[in-house]
Formats: sequence, structure tokens, C-alpha cells
Amino acid sequence: MSGAHERFDYIVVGGGTAGCIVASRLSEDPAVTVALLEAGPSDRNEDRARFLRRWDEMVGSEYDLDYRSVPQPRGNSDIRQTRMRILGGCSTANTMIAWRPLRSDLCEWVSMGADGWDPATVLPYFERLLTPITPVAEQDRNPYLADVIASAARALDLPVQERWNDGRLDESARGTGFFEVGYRPEDNLRSSTSIWYLHEAAGARANLHVITRAQVARVLFAPDVDEAHRTTALRATGVRLVDGTVLAAAREVIISAGAIDSVKVLESSGIGPADVLDAAGIPVLVDLPGVGENLQDHAEGLVVWEANASPPDIRASGWDAGAMFTLGDRIGSPDILMHFPVEPWVENPRSRGYEFPEKIVAIAPNVAKPASRGRVWIESADPAARPQIDYRYFTDEDGHDEAILLAGVRAARAIAEREPMRSWLVREVFPGPEVQSDDELSRIQRAIHQTVYHVSGTCRIGGGEDPMAVVDPHLRVRGTAGLRVVDASVFPTLTATNPVVTIMMVAERAAELIARDV
Repeated sequence: MSGAHERFDYIVVGGGTAGCIVASRLSEDPAVTVALLEAGPSDRNEDRARFLRRWDEMVGSEYDLDYRSVPQPRGNSDIRQTRMRILGGCSTANTMIAWRPLRSDLCEWVSMGADGWDPATVLPYFERLLTPITPVAEQDRNPYLADVIASAARALDLPVQERWNDGRLDESARGTGFFEVGYRPEDNLRSSTSIWYLHEAAGARANLHVITRAQVARVLFAPDVDEAHRTTALRATGVRLVDGTVLAAAREVIISAGAIDSVKVLESSGIGPADVLDAAGIPVLVDLPGVGENLQDHAEGLVVWEANASPPDIRASGWDAGAMFTLGDRIGSPDILMHFPVEPWVENPRSRGYEFPEKIVAIAPNVAKPASRGRVWIESADPAARPQIDYRYFTDEDGHDEAILLAGVRAARAIAEREPMRSWLVREVFPGPEVQSDDELSRIQRAIHQTVYHVSGTCRIGGGEDPMAVVDPHLRVRGTAGLRVVDASVFPTLTATNPVVTIMMVAERAAELIARDV
């Protein structure tokens, strides 16, 4: 561990997408001291983390925690869940597809008790982001993807979008095109929050302390007596690192370790479901049953074709285009989101024995608003022990997620039947033209589907009457004082679109709430 101070006003646990923003914004006040604790190293000299088109070199790298799930009765049991242990977190390794949240997503949050997270309050934070967001630049627009976009527009009767964040999607949630992406086109520098919020600030502000290779074992608490209301709660007073170092927080501890590891930090600290803590041998400080519940993710299917030519190597990230659309008469919230990759990722079907020709292309449709809910929990007090993950993919009682996945696969096939994409294709090779029935198509897709690395919801916002809410609308952990969670785990429901920008906006709003609540 590096860093000369042992006492700070604020301690931020986790230097990922959200944590870098929270620490940077809080330290704009020179009167406070802020420590940002990151379990991994700095990203400053890691080019794989700096340039967007190198994102796939980060996945599976030495920085990747590479989490696995418990067996899935109806989904893929071999998902490799990338979680990054490096400054910048998952914003150093994702494809930076950049959507502000749809109004429908935020309205849904409010309906679930997230007061103050309505569109009028939250959407303006998009304009505050320091991370560059731009449509894929002309020089990065792959001609093959342009053809897929044209075919999608014709096959699904979709408008071609140039700007996805101008508010028009709030009315129709339908479109196809090159995405808006978080990067700087002139040099492909990615819009990680470490680069755009932290690097310069850390060198310029004496009150901001970025401490790398500092893994938190647990949050420390002391009794907090409110004599006016004659109540006693637990106040977070600091953290203990795995090497035994104790760092004190005079004001607050903010956990920003992500939807999996924020659960681990809370439960390791005695905050969580009593039965889980008892089984792990951890004394129960606050019996909070919602910790680790409500896990959501985008499950993504796959259709692959043999191509008569490989697409040229022109790209921002390689996942630069796609489509969204609704089924039926519903407006304002998509059912299906599609990604059009330049280079398909086919490791899941390959691991099941499927073989692929040298030249292939693909479409990957996902379930935009999943109804299935999973959970995360710990089984040991050992900081080195991995948390348990049960996605419970495709287990919703109404079969919504399965039906949407099948509709997405059939829509992908419809796109491939239209020109100009059709001229790129030789034949469908996965799941194969012989696979047509719902039962067989579902069985194959559920066996090989992929995560889109959008795990969320495990410490969700809710009202005081909601026993499963973990944080209140100010992101304060229930039953405690001086402790908050700020990351994708606080989402009541997963956004229909890729959530990285929503995480940034949550962090921006959280920093304001924290500063106001002094």
C-alpha cells in the first residue's frame, strides 16, 4: 500500500467506473480529504487499458477477476464474468457503448421507491460527464457494419440513428445504426473514468489520495447515538485492509466495488442477510436481507454465418453498431437490443463442440429488460474467497426472457435475409438452418448464451417500507450511518441499454448528494 495519511474525511472503496468519479468530485472541495482505494494497480502505463480497440486484451488478462457462477438449470453455467482489478475498473475493459438511460428506465426506478431519480432530475447529469462521448467517427465506420445496419433498417422497419442520446428514443425505443461511443476518435483513447476524472486531478490536488493495491477486508463501525431521536445506529468509521492497515473516515465510507464485490464488502463487514452471515461465520451487525439479491444481467444470444469475405479491420472497438426495437405496441422501452460485432465471439458454442469456418460474421441479440432475478453472496470470511454468483437466467415464471431471446434470434435471421448483408453470407453455421422449433432453438441458445457484463441491482435503492431495499434514495445503507453504496448495484432494475454511462451519472449525482448531506 502507498499513501502517507491514515485518516481522511471520505474513503471510497473501489477505483472503478463509479469510484473514480466520486473521489474526483468530492476532492474538488479543497477543505476535505479523500482516499480512493483500488485493489489493483494503476492504469496509467497500461496501453491495453487506454485504447478502446484493445479492450479484448483486457478481458481474461491478469487484471480480470474472471468470476464464475454456480450451475445454471436453464442458462449457461460456464459464463466467465469479467470484473477488473485495476484503476478505472470495467471502464478500462468494456466497449464504451454510450447511452444515457431511457426515461422509461428512470420512471421504473421511481415506481420502485427511488424518489429523486426521475428523468427531470437525473438526465441533466449526462451533460456534466467529463468523458468524451461521440458517434463512431467516419474513419472508424466499418463498411460491413454499414451493410448490416441497412439490412436491419429494411428487415425490421427501423429508423437509422446517428444520435442515440438526443431524446428521440424515449418516444419510440426503435432504431439501428452506428452507436455513440465513449472515446476520442483522433487517437482511440477510451473514455475510462480513471483517465478523464482522476489522472490529472490526482497529480494536482493535495487532498486526493489514490492508494492502489489496497484491498479492503471490511468496513469498521462504532455506535452512533442520536440523542435527539433517542436512537443508536452503527456509524462507519473506516476500513481495514487485508494487510491489517486501518484507515479512518471522519465523514463517510463509500463502497463502489461493483454489483458483485460491493456485496462481498458489505457482507464481510456484517451487513447482509443474517442466514448468509451466520453460514459464513461473520457476526451480524445489520440484518439486511436485500444485500446480494435482485441480481440482473443482459443475456445475449448468437447467430453466426459463414462469410464470403472477412470484414476489414476498421473499428472503434469492433462492437460499434447495433439495433433496438420493441415487440407489439409497447413504446418507450425496447424489448430487444442487438450488437453487430466486426469479429464474432464464438467461444461458448465452440466449447460445446461447434466448429466454425475461418470467415464468419454474427449478430448478438439480448434481452433488454430481463425479468429473471439472481443473487450474490459470500460463503467465507476469508477475503481471498470468491463470492458466489447465481444469475438464475431464464427462470422468470412467465417465460418473458426466453421468449424475448427467441424473438431476437429470429429477428437476426430476418436481417441476414435482406440485402446488402445477404451478399456477405454463404450460409448460417450456428445454430444452423435446421434449428427452427422454439424448443430446440431455446435449448441451444440458453446453453451457449453470453453475459454482456452488465451485472446490476444487488444493493438496490428503495423506500423505507421496502424490506429488500439496501440503500435509501440518497444511497445510504439502511441501518447504518456514514456508509453508502455508489455503483451499478444500486440500480432497482437494469437499464435496457448498456449501463456504463448510467453508472457515471449515478456517481455524479451521488457526489452531489454526499457533499450536500454534510
